[in-house]
Amino acid sequence: MNVRHEIKSQLAKLLATEDLVVENKKVETACFNVHTRVLTLPMWDKASSTVYDLLVGHEVGHALYTPDENWLENHKIPPQFVNVVEDVRIEKLMKRRYPGLSKTFYGGYKELAEQDFFQLEDEDISTYNLADKVNLYYKIGNFVDVPFEDDEKELVSLIGETETFVDVLAAAWKLYRFCKQKQEEEMKTPMDSLESQQGGGTQPASDFSEQPQEGEDGQEQPGETDSYGGTAEQEQQKPSSTGGQTNEEPEVKTMESLEEALKNLANMDGYENVYLELPKLDLNKIIVSNSEIHDKCKEYWSSWIEEREHTYEEIFGEVDKKFLEFKRSAQKEVNYLVKEFECRKAADSYARATTARTGILDCTKLHTYKYNEDLFKKVTTLAEGKNHGLVFVLDWSGSMSDVMVDTVKQLFNLVWFCKKVAIPFEVYAFTSDYPLVKYDEENKATIRELAYKKRDGLVQVGEWFSLMNMLTSKTNGKALEEQMKNLFRLAHAFRWNSFVRYNIPYGMSLSGTPLNETLVALHEILPKFQKENKLQKVQCVILTDGEAAMPKYHREVQRRWEEEPFMGTAYIGPNSFLRNRKTGITYSLDCEWYEFTDILLRNLRDTFKDINFIGIRVLESRDAGGFIRRYCGYYGDEYITTIATWKKEKAFTIKKSGYHSYFGISANALAQDADFEVAEDATKTQIKSAFAKSLKSKKMNKKILGEFVELVA
Repeated sequence: MNVRHEIKSQLAKLLATEDLVVENKKVETACFNVHTRVLTLPMWDKASSTVYDLLVGHEVGHALYTPDENWLENHKIPPQFVNVVEDVRIEKLMKRRYPGLSKTFYGGYKELAEQDFFQLEDEDISTYNLADKVNLYYKIGNFVDVPFEDDEKELVSLIGETETFVDVLAAAWKLYRFCKQKQEEEMKTPMDSLESQQGGGTQPASDFSEQPQEGEDGQEQPGETDSYGGTAEQEQQKPSSTGGQTNEEPEVKTMESLEEALKNLANMDGYENVYLELPKLDLNKIIVSNSEIHDKCKEYWSSWIEEREHTYEEIFGEVDKKFLEFKRSAQKEVNYLVKEFECRKAADSYARATTARTGILDCTKLHTYKYNEDLFKKVTTLAEGKNHGLVFVLDWSGSMSDVMVDTVKQLFNLVWFCKKVAIPFEVYAFTSDYPLVKYDEENKATIRELAYKKRDGLVQVGEWFSLMNMLTSKTNGKALEEQMKNLFRLAHAFRWNSFVRYNIPYGMSLSGTPLNETLVALHEILPKFQKENKLQKVQCVILTDGEAAMPKYHREVQRRWEEEPFMGTAYIGPNSFLRNRKTGITYSLDCEWYEFTDILLRNLRDTFKDINFIGIRVLESRDAGGFIRRYCGYYGDEYITTIATWKKEKAFTIKKSGYHSYFGISANALAQDADFEVAEDATKTQIKSAFAKSLKSKKMNKKILGEFVELVA
């Protein structure tokens, strides 16, 4: 990423005091669309910093002061003349608004004058028309001598005094009439003089005495008529060789010279920058409801058992027993979470407590009146606690098969914690395998539509992407336990050496990794969840085993064999930027494929300042080193410290990722039983070993859970 260009983008936003959409593109000239509020800046790589700031400040002036209106519909003035006057006005207003810009404009125009950007070398400025001289005077008048005739000075002052765009149009109209009249006078031929002396000549073209029409507000407005007193259509039909009349319009060649010279500052080599945005998804088209998920599990397994003439106990007895055993063993961790959470909430309330005097004497202090001024009773008011809520995202990709059981166990700990402290929660599992086609009772198929409307520059979210609402706090305790059993059964079925005797319902197998698509969907899920539950504080917990591949983006192309443009897709390259219109922040996508997930997370954090994003990654021992190196580098001090923590505690925390905290937890440690259990005939050595093992596991759990609660509370 060219940091300089992004710095200038921030400068433009600061000067404009609004989140302008700033695009640095390989274009020759800068422009600002006052309607869409998009400021397009060339890649002025050959310009000095001062000239760059001058050009940015000038364009921001248009953003701030040039109105969004099509004045050409009502005013027949060549745009060049309006641009000359408008440039004078906006630069004056910018220097008035930001006094420090005066030095920038002075230095920038000095450089342009010295480098002859206006192409004045060997030119006699006195021969220029008034529009050119005004353009030079108000831009580089400090560095070149611009002479004015007596009849020009009044108009020069009028242009310098413009304050509104109405003033600009009126002054530009007068400037145009003046230049047109001078041009007509210079175009008269000796034949015109001869015909005039013989009395047979045509009537003079115009004395330009016609006044502009007045608007409803009484101010002078440019009229619909042109310099000849007729309409523009009539004037186009007049011959150009009669009596000195001409259809040639006066030009402002110094403006054209400047524009041509500025084009040379722009870097037109290399690839064009591409600015991308995230689509706004229709959640109804991507979220599979909680009831649909578990109804499908119930129907499928009931039918499967019935066909094979088995009982639920025969099929699910063993796995359900493991679920109940884990639930009992997890209560210590859950209770620890609850205890820490309540303590931190109480401490937070106490810290925000206010104490006030009641105005009632405290009789127990009356005897201290000689040395104590505080004799009144006090009342302490505790601030109301915050309403909390959690959104969980579970990775449902194929690579999770070996760690899915341990990840689900970690998820259950947090769900039971939420249930105990009455915190609303939702659990979503992302997948690319859920069926897109539904059949009604009459076996009529319905294909799910794309969750957004495609357009050029949107990051692609495929129609295959779904979020399965696995668990929710909206269900009662009994229903929640049955749903957790279903999830536990599914997790065990994914293991390659699983003992289970049942199959997985259609569409609920492990799939690809639409993690990035899920992060896009969170832009809609999180505010909706917060609003529905009237929450003040929301946490988003993502349980995953890695990052996802970088998506494509929609690109409109015109194929030569088709009349209408074709909406295709293209790969995101190093010349791409992700733009957030809400925050005004632009993110460079010149990154490795796995870093795109962190960029989306930073985008979420910038959008939702009051939400914590927590990552939990359950790791096999063989994967820990690579994961740590990705964020801590290779064999530096940070890497060595983190590896040592991992070996000692089987857990660590990464602070440098897109998450507020990214917890790495050993799958083997989670699978171990933390209870202190020994045989009745155990020796002292066996008891000591079991006790040390129990303490070590508890230490690991408490450390991670403590950090988690600190974020949540």
